[in-house]
Amino acid sequence: MARPAGKGVAVTGPVYLDCNATTPLEPAVAEVVRRFMEEEYGNAASTVHRFGTAAHDAVERARAEVASVVGARADEVVFTSGATEANNLALLGLASFGEASGRRHVVASRLEHKAVLEPLEQLAARGFSVDLIGAGADGRVSVEALKKVLRPDTLLVSVMQANNETGIVQPLEEIASLIQGHPAFFHTDAAQGFGKAISPLAMPRLDMISVSGHKIYGPKGIGALILRRRDGALPPLRPLTFGGGQERGLRPGTLPVPLIAGLGEAARLALACHAERAAYCLAFRERALTALAPLRPVINGDPDFSLPHALNVALPRIPAEVAIEALKELVAISSTSACISRAKDTSHVLAAMGVPRPKAACSVRLAWSHLTPEPDWERVVAVLRKLQG
Repeated sequence: MARPAGKGVAVTGPVYLDCNATTPLEPAVAEVVRRFMEEEYGNAASTVHRFGTAAHDAVERARAEVASVVGARADEVVFTSGATEANNLALLGLASFGEASGRRHVVASRLEHKAVLEPLEQLAARGFSVDLIGAGADGRVSVEALKKVLRPDTLLVSVMQANNETGIVQPLEEIASLIQGHPAFFHTDAAQGFGKAISPLAMPRLDMISVSGHKIYGPKGIGALILRRRDGALPPLRPLTFGGGQERGLRPGTLPVPLIAGLGEAARLALACHAERAAYCLAFRERALTALAPLRPVINGDPDFSLPHALNVALPRIPAEVAIEALKELVAISSTSACISRAKDTSHVLAAMGVPRPKAACSVRLAWSHLTPEPDWERVVAVLRKLQG
């Protein structure tokens, strides 16, 4: 594990506190990516010579490393361009089976990333019935609400592992218990929690897990869909694209070996260094809350259910965009998911939690990592206190 920049290290420029949007690249991962870009550049499908064989071996090693994080089998990992593609493949790839079997009902949460909500809109356009369940003030999906809408013809339940705006971990274990014995497939968008909250993803009842490399200190442009066997059979997905037959025919195209190898190394390090990283991030969180206390911040969601590296707070009397602009030379923060930050609208996640619009408009997201140096909290608070008046 790379040594964190940490407290006491000189920092030039703003400190990056937007790690839920993307993480810095772990130095060891960068070295793996570079090696397969510049030295071991063979095509993994061309195993008639040593270049192709080395590439193939790197892909299979990475497949096993990704699988090991969730206790899956290596042959249950399908590489994609990221969690967005994995989500689309999981949701839309089931459509044909749902239509053929007469199971046209899908349940998901209102907290989901657009990479789940928008494919659900496509399913609805194909005649599927979609129920979106809300969350409580604690930021967690209502399992009771899910129980009420679950039907015999429910094809799929999709609930994210951890929310990208609040960092709140969702009750996957309770949902798994609720649907035990039901034929519905269970999918989770684990972009934010994979390699960070380990045990929930090891549940055998989880049929499909979406993974993103750039959220675990790996490269952008690579991810995976982990497909667990149930009674010996994989989820009956149909491909969304065609040509080449790679990745069990579900995701054709020449494999991006450098990115896959980088994802594998990032997954290996995430599992090996999980406890150390979590401890660093939790201590960072406590210092941040102590520093911000004079501003009387209100945490969105129950901190007892939060990942240790994330914080969503409302700063009284300071519009989020004003705070972000005022702090841009000190810290880089955000207010919503990166994919909707340009929309200039308040968060659909906070709305789903029942957060009043004025409070949501004053809410900002801070997210850090084991590589994040300590900001100058005294200056940060001084700037914000002036804004509060």
